[in-house]
Amino acid sequence: MRILHLSDRWSARGGADWHLRSVIDALAERGHQQLLAVGRDDGSAARACGIQLVPGLAVTSGRRDVANPLSSLATTFRPDVIHLHNALGPAALQWAADRGAVATIQDHRSFCPGRGKWTADGQPCRQAMSLTGCAECFDDEAYHRTICELTTARLAALKRMKAITVLSHYMKSELMAVGVAATKTTVIPPFVYGLDGLAPPDGPPCVLFAGRLVAAKGVDDAIEAWRRSGLELPLVLAGTGSLRSEVEDMDRVEVLGWVPHHRIAAVIGRAQVLVMPSRWQEPFGIVGLEALSLNTPVAAWRSGGVPEWHPGGELLVDWGDIDALAAALRVAVGQRATPAQGFDRDLLMDQLVALYENR
Repeated sequence: MRILHLSDRWSARGGADWHLRSVIDALAERGHQQLLAVGRDDGSAARACGIQLVPGLAVTSGRRDVANPLSSLATTFRPDVIHLHNALGPAALQWAADRGAVATIQDHRSFCPGRGKWTADGQPCRQAMSLTGCAECFDDEAYHRTICELTTARLAALKRMKAITVLSHYMKSELMAVGVAATKTTVIPPFVYGLDGLAPPDGPPCVLFAGRLVAAKGVDDAIEAWRRSGLELPLVLAGTGSLRSEVEDMDRVEVLGWVPHHRIAAVIGRAQVLVMPSRWQEPFGIVGLEALSLNTPVAAWRSGGVPEWHPGGELLVDWGDIDALAAALRVAVGQRATPAQGFDRDLLMDQLVALYENR
């Protein structure tokens, strides 16, 4: 099978990026021919297949002239399947929808114009997108209208795709809430990929937060829960982001910055527990699945798709409850987690290939 993938970028810096690479590598092992068209390549990831730069695909690009280069690419490559990954501009989505594409929705940008189903007053958002309903999350009326129009245009194109895949049942429910037919959407979660399970711990024991150092990921809540836990273990933050400068000089807090994926197993290996207080509604939370695969317990809030891979019990607590999260950290220390079931790579790739063949 010949597969043309479209994405905003080729990178190794985020969970969505690594998921795309895992899919391309798994398809290559099955002998499928692939070409990846991206808006930009930041050089952080080795090339897993042929890559063609199409600048208009970059999310930050204002260019709309993507139809001609994409059509030329498709004429030359002659794909059997076109598969979109991540949120692209409406012009690219419309071009792909006209050709019966499959789209993977990695995050909220196709059904939430705001903060990722997390409101301006700091609560989970329970309402479907609308111009009036989303207004309270914006201070700038002009920007509010512009981003709502962009999100609505993305959604309209997605509704015309032959098939949609999402990483969690939570994401499927959000798409259904904005009018995407349940029969069009298939849940195909990610799988653990590229971890060195034999890597020795990269440092002494700790409590670990791994992710972007931004409010949406709950880094402030992770720090507060760690403080309230009373644990003597240091807190290690593996990631970077807008809050990095605020946390770098905190006592007993170690900031590693962005950790390349080939090193993350060694960092997780030193952790007594991974803490995940995601404020936004987590589309999946793959770092938690990775931690469990390395027998590291995860203390987390019930956020988005997290309960779909988390074993539950005392380590999965109500969203926003910092005291309960602190208690979960105390309980987790000394435990060994069991890898989550139902995330076998071959079975999940069988599902994707079947979707390609039956679309």
